[in-house]
Amino acid sequence: MGRKRLPEPGAKAPAHSGTGHRARLRQRLLDGGDEALADYELLEFLLFAAVRQGDTKPAAKALIARFGSLAGVLNADAEALKGVKGVGDAGAAAIRSVSLAARRMARGKVRDMPVLSSWQALLDYLAIDMGSLTRERVRVLYLNTRNRLVLDHLAHEGTIDEAAIHPREVIRKALDLGATALILVHNHPSGSPEPSRADIAITRRIAEAGAHLGITVHDHVIIAGDDHVSLRAKGLI
Repeated sequence: MGRKRLPEPGAKAPAHSGTGHRARLRQRLLDGGDEALADYELLEFLLFAAVRQGDTKPAAKALIARFGSLAGVLNADAEALKGVKGVGDAGAAAIRSVSLAARRMARGKVRDMPVLSSWQALLDYLAIDMGSLTRERVRVLYLNTRNRLVLDHLAHEGTIDEAAIHPREVIRKALDLGATALILVHNHPSGSPEPSRADIAITRRIAEAGAHLGITVHDHVIIAGDDHVSLRAKGLI
């Protein structure tokens, strides 16, 4: 058995197999369009800030596998992210910062324009904010006379029904805020945005309660992943 040969004095160490990968990924991101990087590659790039050296691809792919999609990763909480090998505090913080930036950018577009004339911006915001939630969340968007957002109110977490969402309380809050209209929003973690009987019933009760006091219910939007259903568009309000 031969002796292991030592490197010559002053010789450079062999290049790591990953040498140059980060630079190539960065250049593809700068030179390419919206689809320059695959979802896991975007996560790789985010993790570069947290992992000074080494391969971040296994952690990026593990995140996609754990949460199902890039949106699922960005909507995951910090503790869940840290449960994936190779992420840690710094990795979770890097991912959460991008998620927060995306939500604020989408929310800013909604706040800057009348909601009814920027409907797609509203849907984009809701999809980012609620599309990957694993629990139902009910929100009421209160609007002023110019249909600008006054308050994005989290009304309830859990299945929607009249025991949880009281029509009088929804309308009373509108009066307290000086709002003249509202949009109900909730998500279906099941993946189907089709409204249930309870969804339709509670919407009609709130609309009826509001009509007596000059509060208009513009719509009830149900979000499921990237999909949505408008009860107004389906003729259910």
